[in-house]
Amino acid sequence: MIVALGVLLAMFGAVVTATPALARGPKWEIAPADPFTVPANWCGFEIGVTFPVNKTYTKIFKVGDAPMIFLSTGLLQTSYTNLQTGKTITKNLSSAGETTVQPDGSLTFRLNGVSGAFFAPADAARFGLPTVSVFAGVLAGTVTSDGSLASLSLQGHVLVDVCAALS
Repeated sequence: MIVALGVLLAMFGAVVTATPALARGPKWEIAPADPFTVPANWCGFEIGVTFPVNKTYTKIFKVGDAPMIFLSTGLLQTSYTNLQTGKTITKNLSSAGETTVQPDGSLTFRLNGVSGAFFAPADAARFGLPTVSVFAGVLAGTVTSDGSLASLSLQGHVLVDVCAALS
């Protein structure tokens, strides 16, 4: 589940540490994207994930005890590297999304466009998707307050099965 949340952070940026946006408009923040490594048990080898170009912006809405809403839009160029062979593919991810975080920590999310996704092997098998992929369309889901991926739907298609492309 930590990596499933990593998907959301990769798509929406680490909004907690966002810095002021330069040209997006009032209240939009540049969403930093930090490199990370996908564990070897997900694809049979470790994948290094970096973000050579990050033009992703996030806007946060919070009023009182109401849910916190994160809106995100922009371009995130993502490089995936097989750390055993050095083979790399780079994709331009251009999407918009919304995540609503409830006070109990549960959340719903919806991504629209070309996005990257990372799912733990059990969740990937359960929902019939690759563990690491680039997809086009709408990906929506819910995460329970204990961090479990409760629901997931893709209205679109997988463009790249990253594990297969890097093997």
